[in-house]
Amino acid sequence: MIKVENVSKSFGGIQAVRDCSLEVARGTITGLIGPNGAGKSTLFNTIAGVFPPTSGRVILDGQDVTGRKPHELFGLGLVRTFQIAHEYATMPVIENLMVTPPGQSGESIFRAMLGGSQMRREEAELRQTAEEVLDFLKLTHVKYELAGNLSGGQKKLLELGRTMMTDARVVLLDEVGAGINRTLLGDLAKNIRRLNEERGYTFFVIEHDMDLIGDLCDPVIVMAEGTVLTQGDMTDIRADKRVIEAYLGHSDQPEAVADA
Repeated sequence: MIKVENVSKSFGGIQAVRDCSLEVARGTITGLIGPNGAGKSTLFNTIAGVFPPTSGRVILDGQDVTGRKPHELFGLGLVRTFQIAHEYATMPVIENLMVTPPGQSGESIFRAMLGGSQMRREEAELRQTAEEVLDFLKLTHVKYELAGNLSGGQKKLLELGRTMMTDARVVLLDEVGAGINRTLLGDLAKNIRRLNEERGYTFFVIEHDMDLIGDLCDPVIVMAEGTVLTQGDMTDIRADKRVIEAYLGHSDQPEAVADA
């Protein structure tokens, strides 16, 4: 679904991503780990169109999308979430979901003025879809709560819900578990797995919680110093001396990756 070919990204004299190549297979939940400063989020931003690569190519489902803007990639089914949730804080939860799909009639002044019946039909359909998403995520009890009042974990669930309001094919999750209590983290992991198995979503996940990565992801890709160090299943990754060295600078503590 995603193919990164020899991608580099520099900011002035700093090379954040260096000749990086990797693939995310269709229908997988692929993990991306590495120490702080490894280039993970920069790579995500490059794939998602936030930054154009300095060199190299990004392929989405066989199509070269190098340098395409985020809204263009959104239209092609690529959705990206952020480490810090980006909710519409002063809008109710259900409206945060309803505003997500592109191309709504109300976005056009002309259609908004003359197409009242069409807009009402669209709104009813969107509300029904949003209700189903909230039920899926077990957030129905907060559907009229202002999104800014949600807990950190609920906001992450809401972001996941917004991907469900689109025709998402591949979802980039950046530190999905950051700031979430263990109960909600379990709910989030369960929902990611259900979306993968029941709806065919492909996920590419950055995460520092190794237990979550081990539970959800296969394969796991490891980045260090801006490029891919290795990949495989989590059992092999935990035992790889190169990975331990990347995290700690030495390889005499194999438990280091488990605790990272």
